[in-house]
Amino acid sequence: MTSSNHYDTLDISRTATSAEIKQSYRRLAKLFHPDSNRETADHEQIVRINAAYEVLSDPQRRRTYDQKLHQVDSENRQQRAAKAQTHYRRQTGQAADEQLQQWLQQVYVPVNRLVCRILNPLAEQIEELSADPFDDELMTDFQSYLEDCRGYLNQAQLVFRSLPNPATVAGVAAHLYYCLNQLGDGIEDLNLFTLNYDDHYLHTGQELFRIAAGLRREAQAAMKVVA
Repeated sequence: MTSSNHYDTLDISRTATSAEIKQSYRRLAKLFHPDSNRETADHEQIVRINAAYEVLSDPQRRRTYDQKLHQVDSENRQQRAAKAQTHYRRQTGQAADEQLQQWLQQVYVPVNRLVCRILNPLAEQIEELSADPFDDELMTDFQSYLEDCRGYLNQAQLVFRSLPNPATVAGVAAHLYYCLNQLGDGIEDLNLFTLNYDDHYLHTGQELFRIAAGLRREAQAAMKVVA
């Protein structure tokens, strides 16, 4: 397995339907095949596209591939967390206990509070919007919620960067860092849904928020170990 997976090759999401897989395959095959487009012809890319389609178009092979991909993702997250721990290890002249308390009060607690303001209303907001996604008033309310989310996220990112974290909570900081990244991507996908009503963006945004919530729980669990 390489960093570029079959879904990336076909330029589709991991939740793509069979129809979406076939549609993307045909588009890319036409783009890179020498018989249809000499200017963009790429034999190696055609080989990769065919290999990806052979796997993802077969439900059983796709399930097996997804399991392997999930395992690779887990390993990559562990490696990123380890690198983040190294990156965030900074020493200051303050005593360790004082530094930890300062970080908890000025970073950890306010960041978690802001993250909750983003995550907690999502289910209710989507439920209200689902009554009629084409209702202008409901959509305006949902867009206002997303705008609030952007504001809270910007505040959280500023607070997160305001102090170096103590080495003892490097793992906690890493989980919060990736949590904020997932929320940023999720907000953008949800915003794309408001622009074109494509359910793919709605589902992806919800999934990214779910991942962010999981990362926040992991940060809380890691903090209990430190405390």
